[in-house]
Amino acid sequence: MFKELATLENLFDAWYKFKKGKANKKDVMLFERNLEDNIFQLYGDLNTKKYVHQPYYIFHIWDPKFRVISKASVRDRVVHHLLYKYLEKIFQPIFIHHSYSCQIGKGVYKAVDDLDSTLRKVTKNYTQNIWYLKLDIKKFFASVDHEVLLKQLRKRVYDPDIVWLLEKIVYSYSTSDHLGKGVPIGNLTSQIFANIYMKELDYFVKFNLREKNYFRYADDFIFLHVDKSYLEKLKNTACKFVEDELHLTIHPNKIILRKFSQGIDFLGYILLPHHRVLRTSTKKRMFKKIKKKLEEYNNGLIADFDLKQSTQSYLGMLKHCHGYNLETKLKNEVWIDKYG
Repeated sequence: MFKELATLENLFDAWYKFKKGKANKKDVMLFERNLEDNIFQLYGDLNTKKYVHQPYYIFHIWDPKFRVISKASVRDRVVHHLLYKYLEKIFQPIFIHHSYSCQIGKGVYKAVDDLDSTLRKVTKNYTQNIWYLKLDIKKFFASVDHEVLLKQLRKRVYDPDIVWLLEKIVYSYSTSDHLGKGVPIGNLTSQIFANIYMKELDYFVKFNLREKNYFRYADDFIFLHVDKSYLEKLKNTACKFVEDELHLTIHPNKIILRKFSQGIDFLGYILLPHHRVLRTSTKKRMFKKIKKKLEEYNNGLIADFDLKQSTQSYLGMLKHCHGYNLETKLKNEVWIDKYG
């Protein structure tokens, strides 16, 4: 119920979860300067239905491609954290096992490990070749239809006051090209909105088509089968469902139908029979980022702890593939630059 959600206790809890790792940001410090007043004001606005989502701050990044990031105000991001926790509690139990993005106990490594394990079984320990179909949605976050999303949210959210708040978040953003569409990449809520939106495809694939070997991470998804012609038909069925039911489009230039022996490019890794390696572009990006971190460290912009944390995250990524040589190179670059 809304009264149980929009409490002072929950708002302060959402604040502390939001603040983690952002304490030195200027807008966060300004909000914290009058923390109690700001939280009490937010509490009052929510419970009197005076809450209005503020405009976004728009900026651009290259990571690894050009992206438009929409940053909400601190006040609104506290509300996002409040809603994220609520939505996670009621939607997490109904997500299928083979969807992986932004879920407790899931993630990139789990997705890659599960796909790798299934490939071993389907190929009978790599003794027979199979085919894979890889699809992805064209401009997914910019194309999410507000009404389709809200319809899906209302299937599990029954309190009209919580629906009102969800509408405030969903309607707070739309793309310049298409009114009534889009969720901002920078919002925490957009991550769970993506899973809720794509859940309809998951259910169609699993329960209508009865496909066992299907894996999805955000808007990227993969099918496995021994028969190439079967996957060609499945491609048409999936494209039609995505277009008719979700009002989205499969990216025509990213439809991949190949033999597994040619390698499956998935979430930064290339999966091959008997081993997996890091994607070339991921390797280049990793060394580029670590070089930037070293420059920041040497110029006194970040602490030793921050450099170690970044290095450990990349070393952790390499442990999930055949990356011993890369691991050695990365350690040497950090050691020589830092101590040489």
